[in-house]
Amino acid sequence: MKPASIPILVLCALGGSAASSAALQEKQAEKPPVYNEKADAKADIAAALARATGENRRVLVQWGANWCGWCKKLHELCGTDEALEKKLLYEYDVVRVDVGRFDKNMELAAGYGADLKASGVPYLTVLASDGKVLANQETGVFEAEGKHDPEKVVAFLAAHQAEYKKAADLYQAALAEADAKKKHVFVHFGAPWCGWCHLLENWMERPEIAALLAKDFVCVKIDTERTLGGAELLEKLRQSRGDGIPWFAFLDAEGKELACSTGPQGNVGCPSADDEIAWFLDMLRKGAPSLTPADLGTIQSSLVAIRPKAH
Repeated sequence: MKPASIPILVLCALGGSAASSAALQEKQAEKPPVYNEKADAKADIAAALARATGENRRVLVQWGANWCGWCKKLHELCGTDEALEKKLLYEYDVVRVDVGRFDKNMELAAGYGADLKASGVPYLTVLASDGKVLANQETGVFEAEGKHDPEKVVAFLAAHQAEYKKAADLYQAALAEADAKKKHVFVHFGAPWCGWCHLLENWMERPEIAALLAKDFVCVKIDTERTLGGAELLEKLRQSRGDGIPWFAFLDAEGKELACSTGPQGNVGCPSADDEIAWFLDMLRKGAPSLTPADLGTIQSSLVAIRPKAH
């Protein structure tokens, strides 16, 4: 009950502080809606597919609505069960699509073969990175004793996750492409749990930055946990020079190192502090001859713009 609906005499008896406390508790109990009712679902799925392509992951579409109690239960489970949360973080790009009162995004769902009116919500669709439907699943089969069984959900996700690639194959393909295009290789190592890795990767994917890097580089990411042999390749290239990720190097088409992210103070990771950015710019001068002073200025400014406020 909201304080405004409590009779005035009762409020006087309780005192203003009690009413304020009740209001504060009610406000703290409020949670943001699970589904963005104004989102462009088609655009969100397209963006997720693009990310999944670069990361060798799947896209998980969660169809549902904010009025749906089971949808809220599944969403909460995904953020509180450790095994489920890890599976999603490592293997899936998740898109939550609002279906309203079964009057929104229904054509989109039908296009993926998801019969929501017959099966209800929440409902799951797994997409390959090329947009192909790999699985449609009503979630009633996951329910047990008033909740979803996390082991069943994890088993479903594990059955449809992408097959891991070999780091050696990705590396050799990048060298071959660089040789054919007369470019260098920008090889960078990261992991799903690494926030700095994601910051660097998101920066590299910015259209204006990607265009500059493409002048001189074939970029290849090696996931140290999801790419077979990824950790071993990292150690081979790094040669015990520092530690931590993201770590990256510029190589010629034969695999000879031109520059790496291990600076005077250790691995610069995602360049953030002034000395780290300066080291990265020096790397680019060695490995990216096509970049002009103006290009380097653009890169410097963009790195300053994304760095945490602590710097």
